[in-house]
Amino acid sequence: MPVWSKFAAAALVTMAAGTFAVPACAAKPKAAVPAAGVVDPALTAALADSHRDKDRARDVYRHPAQMLSFMKIKPGMTVVEYYPGGGWFTRVLVPYLGDKGHYIGLIPPVTPAGAPGEAQTETPASFAEKAAKWTGSGGAPVSAIVAGGKFDDMKGKADRVVIFRGLHNMWSYIPTLHADLKAARLLLKPDGLLGVEQHRAKPGASADYADGTMGYMREKDVIALLDAMGFQLVGKSEMNANPKDPANWPDGVWTLPPAYTLGDKDRARYAAIGESDRMTLLFRKRP
Repeated sequence: MPVWSKFAAAALVTMAAGTFAVPACAAKPKAAVPAAGVVDPALTAALADSHRDKDRARDVYRHPAQMLSFMKIKPGMTVVEYYPGGGWFTRVLVPYLGDKGHYIGLIPPVTPAGAPGEAQTETPASFAEKAAKWTGSGGAPVSAIVAGGKFDDMKGKADRVVIFRGLHNMWSYIPTLHADLKAARLLLKPDGLLGVEQHRAKPGASADYADGTMGYMREKDVIALLDAMGFQLVGKSEMNANPKDPANWPDGVWTLPPAYTLGDKDRARYAAIGESDRMTLLFRKRP
């Protein structure tokens, strides 16, 4: 367990008790969804890339054009993606950022055997090898760094850090949480933005259900956590909302597509619901 600052530790304890809130003085963000049809031609081209042929069926649920526009991502930027997983957004970002941009995978520290959630054994070298297969040649140069490691040459150089459906992985295994979010803050430029898409628990969900192990988190907890780590909420969007998702599955969010963790059991029911109800938030790095 890493030694945390008194401030971060106190914030997490208070959140667990359900009493931590965004400071009253914080400006209330306005919902923002890009107007239909207003899409950068370079982004349209990236979305049409042949490496995304198998991914495109999920566009109707994940709204990549709106998402990247909402997060104000543009070609030529340096963008850090936390825990890229199978590379769904990597295959959009690398061609979209272009050869003047830079794509960086932010990898959590290796988790020990027996830790809750999915084991993390990725390394910068293994990630770069996978990313080359995901995206082919061309587009932004790709590299990777490990949260908690040494990356002095990249501090303060990222325009954006993005976390797509991955914050619950941090929250369900606290020892890496501080290192992951501290790395995100250190990497961002002074005016850099942090974009978050996360499976959303109901406001009244129990702390036990919304602790990340089921994939869902309460929106108020996400905002409070990131506020404690030095990020100010500046925008919210309901582009990824799904009112058909009750967000109370005994087997967690993976009951729904695309995971279908229950196999063929009630598969038609889950397919009709679609992917999870998700919050989409934008934060600015606070001085």
